[in-house]
Amino acid sequence: MTSKRANWLFLTIILVHFGVVAFLIFGGGLLPDSLVLNFLLSQGILVVPTLIFLLIFERRERQPVPPVPGAPQIPMSGMAQVPMSGAPHMPMPGMPQAPMPGTPQMPMPGMAHMPMSGMAQVPMPDMANAPRAPRPLEAAAFHRVKISTLLMIALCTFLIMPLVTVLNTLTMFFTDNAVAALEGDIVSTPFPAMLFMIGIFGPFCEEFVFRGVIYRSYRRSGEWENNMRYKTLRNNGVSAVILSSLLFGLMHMNFNQAVYAFAIGVFLVMLVEAAGSLWASVFCHMFFNSCQVVLMYVSESLLDSVYGQAVNETAGQLTTQDLLAALSIYLVIAAVTTPIAGCVIAWIAKNEGRQEVFRALFRRGGRTVGRGMPEPNVPPQPAQWNGQTPLQSAQWNQQMPPPAQWNGQTPPQLVQWSVSEPRADYLLSVPLIIAVVLCLGYMSLELFLL
Repeated sequence: MTSKRANWLFLTIILVHFGVVAFLIFGGGLLPDSLVLNFLLSQGILVVPTLIFLLIFERRERQPVPPVPGAPQIPMSGMAQVPMSGAPHMPMPGMPQAPMPGTPQMPMPGMAHMPMSGMAQVPMPDMANAPRAPRPLEAAAFHRVKISTLLMIALCTFLIMPLVTVLNTLTMFFTDNAVAALEGDIVSTPFPAMLFMIGIFGPFCEEFVFRGVIYRSYRRSGEWENNMRYKTLRNNGVSAVILSSLLFGLMHMNFNQAVYAFAIGVFLVMLVEAAGSLWASVFCHMFFNSCQVVLMYVSESLLDSVYGQAVNETAGQLTTQDLLAALSIYLVIAAVTTPIAGCVIAWIAKNEGRQEVFRALFRRGGRTVGRGMPEPNVPPQPAQWNGQTPLQSAQWNQQMPPPAQWNGQTPPQLVQWSVSEPRADYLLSVPLIIAVVLCLGYMSLELFLL
């Protein structure tokens, strides 16, 4: 998808969230009061609109674009060749090829290109490396990663935890801890259910939406233009990282989680770029959330058995001095572990052979062709005409032969040869601005009214 469609997707997610909240307020009695059901609804708000957008827009992109009249047309491989004006009908595929007296022979796919008298020599497109139609859900980019990479991702997850604690403590000066407020309900739910919902299912859905679809839509143009797909990386890495991480933070709909979720989102994008696979961020997110769930249940069990309810009552009465003391300690730890986490990410990029791609994330400029993405074909330049006149569109846009001459074959399909690049689309758009304003307004109301 394009970045504009990704912004429409995020606005749709926010509107669906508001609709579900309104339904729960006015018609919540129709549904059972279950924390697991609430988690399922929250993830469905993310995944369902995303899948609908992907199915709609990827199917549209896979439809061929009709050729523009007056432009040079190049026959595709395996299709019938359009006869030239004033010449006998050319043989169809599968028929014996016999030269016709006085008629220049059209180059067939897989054969040498023969110049035609008085005309420019135009090479046929390389169909082996020709752009292909996108597969469903191709945007997510689930690729294999090495076992050593997964181990280093686990280490990186531990190294960013002090930074997350620092940011969480900072927000607790003006707002409540959103996760701590739900801890009682979480630990009262069976551990396997919460481990699956918070530690596995939730991270997978969030990574698929924000790193797999939205972020990659910001980074890749990947548009179809004139039946040629331009799958190129846009050199807007820093902007795409910041904007997708911001949306990931706003999606939590509270200031406490939004701040540290933004920082986590930046590290998750770095892991995706370093490893070249969405599985990197999925594994990191799952590992982080699973550790938090396990710590909740273990600490609740140990503290209740040793100290009873006194610890829980004291924890709810933390003063500003207590927060400052905790902040100063974790700030020193985070100052050491965060740069190490950055070094680990750089090692992952080297281990996966993506050092140049990772460095290109921080560059600015024009488009860069991504790995494994062929550059679009271009017509011959004037230096390649060899003193001959260029092809005129009238020599190509001939009338299609009548059905009687198809010999059971499908009619020739023509693709357009174009040198124009796809139109650049900006990351910011009106739908995104509206969605951000709605999120900030909702979070502000929750902060001052609740």
